[in-house]
Amino acid sequence: MIKDNYLDVSKLTDNKKIFKLFSVVAAGGGVLRFVGGAVRDALKGISSSDLNLVTDLSPEELVEACSDAGLDTIPLGIKQGVIGVIIDDTQIEVSCLSKYINRNGINQIEFTDNWEADASRRDLTINAVYADEKGNVFDYYNGIEDLEKGFVRFIGSASQKIKEDYSRILRYIRFYSLFGLEEPNKKAIEACAENCSGLKKIPMEKIRDELFKIIQTPNAVRAYRLMQTHGILSYIMPDAEYIDDLEFFNNITNEHHIDDAAIIKLFILYRPNIVLAENLAIRLKLSRKEKQLLTSLAAEQISLKDLCDENTLNKIIYEFGIDFAKAKLLTNVAEKKEIPDNLWEVYVKISQMIEPVFPLKGKDVINKGITDSQRVGLILKELEQRWTDSNFTLNKEQLLLEVNNLKEVI
Repeated sequence: MIKDNYLDVSKLTDNKKIFKLFSVVAAGGGVLRFVGGAVRDALKGISSSDLNLVTDLSPEELVEACSDAGLDTIPLGIKQGVIGVIIDDTQIEVSCLSKYINRNGINQIEFTDNWEADASRRDLTINAVYADEKGNVFDYYNGIEDLEKGFVRFIGSASQKIKEDYSRILRYIRFYSLFGLEEPNKKAIEACAENCSGLKKIPMEKIRDELFKIIQTPNAVRAYRLMQTHGILSYIMPDAEYIDDLEFFNNITNEHHIDDAAIIKLFILYRPNIVLAENLAIRLKLSRKEKQLLTSLAAEQISLKDLCDENTLNKIIYEFGIDFAKAKLLTNVAEKKEIPDNLWEVYVKISQMIEPVFPLKGKDVINKGITDSQRVGLILKELEQRWTDSNFTLNKEQLLLEVNNLKEVI
């Protein structure tokens, strides 16, 4: 199905440099189109950073066309037909039309000039819609209609699509969470459930990235319930006991930007103790910063009241940092289901605070004539305590005056 002038091309990308590439490909005898996320999201009227371009030129022909136009190229995946084209210091990825050929039971990629064949190897109908630089749309599997009806389904055999790439189970859940309006496609969800053991073959980093994308969708609660009902989540993670908490949390934060949202929502789903938090961090291969936040949220029992009290809050931020304080505030709200009247005022205030820095170092005490390292450490510890007790108001000079008094007792 072709729809002429169906899309406003400005909704596909705001990078005008990309449109130069259309004429380059045309001069080389080929056609270039947008496909996938950018087209899908433009059809729904939402912004997207998921930009994919595809051409009916072969990789060699694409490189030659770019060379004739004076453009440099980078081979990003020759076997998969992915070429990076450099335009004004910007790298633009272009894929070549391809199809799967089964040889001895193994799917192999073969390049083609057939657009429908390329569409047939993609996962979902809503991700197989193409658009050219004029806004003409090419829809080979009724993806536009499915998108309008909120119907998320695989192209062809759902089971076969999943076996080509088991991460498509989580991709299906994610796109259903984003665009599904009806009950999930029966064949699709059954195929996801029947093949979920294949998720063990997927690198954990890829699973983590998909889970984090799912957990941040507006309908994450529905997605997690769907995964648990069909036994999908248990193949990669413990079942989440506190999905209701996440639903409450999403309802009160719907219009607010939340820093570290994926980690916060992960914590809300599980309310982990320190052991489970560490296990989750290891299993998901979290970054050091992500692990630190998750385990700190589990280890530190700090009340909502303390986080809303200015004096106590300063001490919390000094000891644990701003990111922790913001996250703890929100996880407490989700767990207690208590919403302070000034919740977002407190959240913004914490975001804008500056973490206190203790103004003294060991050399400052040594310069006061104390050379024994153990005494230096004890004096610094006592001075730090006095500084925090003053709500961080004592300055360096005032603290140094205290050193002379401490010489006599420490």
